[in-house]
Amino acid sequence: MDYIQIRSYDNYIYAHIVLSMLQDAGINCHLKDEYTITIDPLLSPALGGIKLMVAGSQLERALKLMEQTGNVD
Repeated sequence: MDYIQIRSYDNYIYAHIVLSMLQDAGINCHLKDEYTITIDPLLSPALGGIKLMVAGSQLERALKLMEQTGNVD
């Protein structure tokens, strides 16, 4: 399955809130680099933060849901 990054976070709490919302809606997604950045937050700028990855086939639905709930930049 092909995953696409749709957002990055510096804080794992916010990342998990959005991740849970998407998973509850049946969207296949996961967090990338979550453990590395949680253990060593100083690596966040170098790695690009905790990345929210969504299945390519569900990208449009995920973005729409995030927009409806105010979770987009």
